[in-house]
Amino acid sequence: MNARVRETTGAAAAGLAVLPPAPRASGGLLEQARARFPARAAGRRWPITDAPADEVLAVLEQPPFRADTAHTRWHRRSGARAVLAWLSGFEGESWQERWEASPAAACPQRWRREAEAWVSIAAVRGTNIQAGLLMLAAADVIRLPLSWQRGLNSPHVRTFVEEFRDPDGFARLKEVVGAERWTSTRGGLARRALTRIMLAKGGGLADITVGDTLEYDAGLRSTAHGVSSGGTLYYAWLRDLGHLPPDAPTTLRFLEQVTGQLTCLQLVDRHPVASPGIRALIIDYLEERRPRLDYSTLDNLARHLTRNFWADIERHHPGIDTLRLPADVATAWKERLRTRVQRRRRPDGSIEQAVVERGDRTMIFINVRALYLDIARWAIEEPARWGPWVAPCPIKVAEVANHKRVTRTKARMDQRTRERLPVLEAFARAAADHHRLRAAHLEIARATPPGGSFTLDGAPYTRGANKAGAAARDAEGRLVHLDRAEHRAFWAWATVEFLRHTGARVEEMLETTHHAMVQYRLPTTGEIVPLLQIAPSKTDVERVLLVSPELADVLATIIRRARDPKTGLIPLVTRYDSEERQWDPPAPLLFQYNRAGEPSSINSQTIREILKETVTFMGLTDTTGRPLTFTPQDFRRMFITDAIRTGLPPHIAQVIAGHANINTTMGYNAVYPTETIEAHRAFIARRRTLRPAEEYRTPTDAEWEDFLGHFERRKLSVGTCARAYGTACIHEHACVRCSLLRPDPAQRDRLEEIRDNLIVRIAEAVREGWLGEVEGLRVSLAGAENKLSQLANSAVSAAVDLPMPMLRRDL
Repeated sequence: MNARVRETTGAAAAGLAVLPPAPRASGGLLEQARARFPARAAGRRWPITDAPADEVLAVLEQPPFRADTAHTRWHRRSGARAVLAWLSGFEGESWQERWEASPAAACPQRWRREAEAWVSIAAVRGTNIQAGLLMLAAADVIRLPLSWQRGLNSPHVRTFVEEFRDPDGFARLKEVVGAERWTSTRGGLARRALTRIMLAKGGGLADITVGDTLEYDAGLRSTAHGVSSGGTLYYAWLRDLGHLPPDAPTTLRFLEQVTGQLTCLQLVDRHPVASPGIRALIIDYLEERRPRLDYSTLDNLARHLTRNFWADIERHHPGIDTLRLPADVATAWKERLRTRVQRRRRPDGSIEQAVVERGDRTMIFINVRALYLDIARWAIEEPARWGPWVAPCPIKVAEVANHKRVTRTKARMDQRTRERLPVLEAFARAAADHHRLRAAHLEIARATPPGGSFTLDGAPYTRGANKAGAAARDAEGRLVHLDRAEHRAFWAWATVEFLRHTGARVEEMLETTHHAMVQYRLPTTGEIVPLLQIAPSKTDVERVLLVSPELADVLATIIRRARDPKTGLIPLVTRYDSEERQWDPPAPLLFQYNRAGEPSSINSQTIREILKETVTFMGLTDTTGRPLTFTPQDFRRMFITDAIRTGLPPHIAQVIAGHANINTTMGYNAVYPTETIEAHRAFIARRRTLRPAEEYRTPTDAEWEDFLGHFERRKLSVGTCARAYGTACIHEHACVRCSLLRPDPAQRDRLEEIRDNLIVRIAEAVREGWLGEVEGLRVSLAGAENKLSQLANSAVSAAVDLPMPMLRRDL
């Protein structure tokens, strides 16, 4: 029996289906969107294109095509008549078919150069002919393909379509987006995109489909025009109009770069496994574990089991089709896993390769060991499914012990914290100074007329011609975007302040919404305090943080910047979760900005880049002279270290940080053990100084008798008072209302009598109109019912007295 037959038989014997290779997930979300939303077919026949020339010209004489002046009407009508007469000489049953048969359809550049010679009608100039073609296209007599339109740079195309094709639709769109965005440069590019789609596909704005926009975006990206195309603002405008279906993609950005979540079959086939049995086993194993894992963990697990484990073994030891690895095979694999090849790009562009120690070796060992142990454990419950694959694990317990690695990592992170915590305040001030400087530069640039000169920090600049933008060129001609510089400086400041006052994770900060700010009324004083709701992230546990006055100022500044000046609301933004490979629902995110006229969320990579820019501005270096970089996780470690160092109990810091284990919190705390002991002793000393000195002397006999008598005087008719020694009654001896009353089960009848009496008194007060007594009686009634429920719960959970077991004599 050959190896392939043996492998297939082994998989079938284990009850695992030998699956065919997974379809390649090329294009990811973009391919999925194209499959769900196909573009409209081009078509060659529709009513207006089948109409005779006289009928077409009659339509052009009617509103909205009819011009106000006679000269303009003649100019356009003569050009349209000439184009129709020229097209009549080509084969086809419709004007669209005749246009496609003409030489003009092949190349727009030739049409611009030779249109007048082709048409060759007396008294009709080239400008008339170009206007006539645009009129026919605007009237949907001829549909111009997107590729043809990219070579037609006429400034009148957008005007013709907006005024003639769908004037009501464009008027409503202008009202929705606002005059400022409508007349901006990006807005003009978005309007051009919509008019081009309409000229190519026909219909009005309401007829544009998601597939049409995907086709336009794909065609634009394939050319050099994609860089300056205006982005995907036109798609956002269609979404604002409500013309797109509810399940349409929220944005076209990143669709080409992201893949979405892959199936377990696709995750395994990224690194092909030759053995069908092992391949089916790993797929089945991943499917079994998938419900309990987030996607990023599942992705890493699949990579470790395929590329780093089994694919490597098959490459060096072909023919193996069982998990029962020989000792020499397992040893050789572990040795190969010790290092990896790292590729670096030199300044001259060449690639340098270096062998470095693998940092994730222990994690790969853990995942492989988990595979073996899980199969062995599951085989007890499902022997037919997992039993044939049970084998001794090649990874020993000592090989996954990562105490040394954890200790080294802890020491390295503590050193980072000790270097950065002393300069945190200076770094925060530098971030604020950096933003103030960039804001001042932007204000100077905007106060300068387009084309004018101005000076920033002694250097001359010349502002660009765009009134809305803030681009300028320095003395060497380099383009500088001052508005972008101010934007990045602001979000760097906001990031520093948010993270250092909350200790949140960077993904939690980026997911913070306007709805996360809530109010809470303290039950003791009635004071209203602001709270910040941190959405579940790593531990899937939601938590709330107290908003300090400093953090409140930061949040207020962020909200003012994020608000839409037209509506006063924070726009809804869809954020792509790179860890889960999926789009989050639209939400009023605080960390968002206007990207080419379209609200967009800020990603974690941008946060890291702008923090580096602040370090460069500050010129901060470490002991070796290298830049003292700050990462978002550094602020979290400094927050926890500073909180515990200033007296916050570690278990409270654990809750604030959102850690599931207090050991994780203490791992973030960069404090020496001696400092912990000294801080604890200082805390005890401070607590003793707050108490009267006479409390630490030996009590007299009278004081001791009074202390013991306190417990005798706590006995009540319905139970026992549990208030502390030396404290007064806070409820003026209204014991039924007091939470410190411990009811006596033997006094249940008395409590029920008190409850019934209160019910009768409440009814009497309501009947007689004694409304002043109703509220107090109801509070007492609630207290009595609470005490009765305590007695009922204590009866259910009462301990059961089990007798001692008796040994049989005959054993």
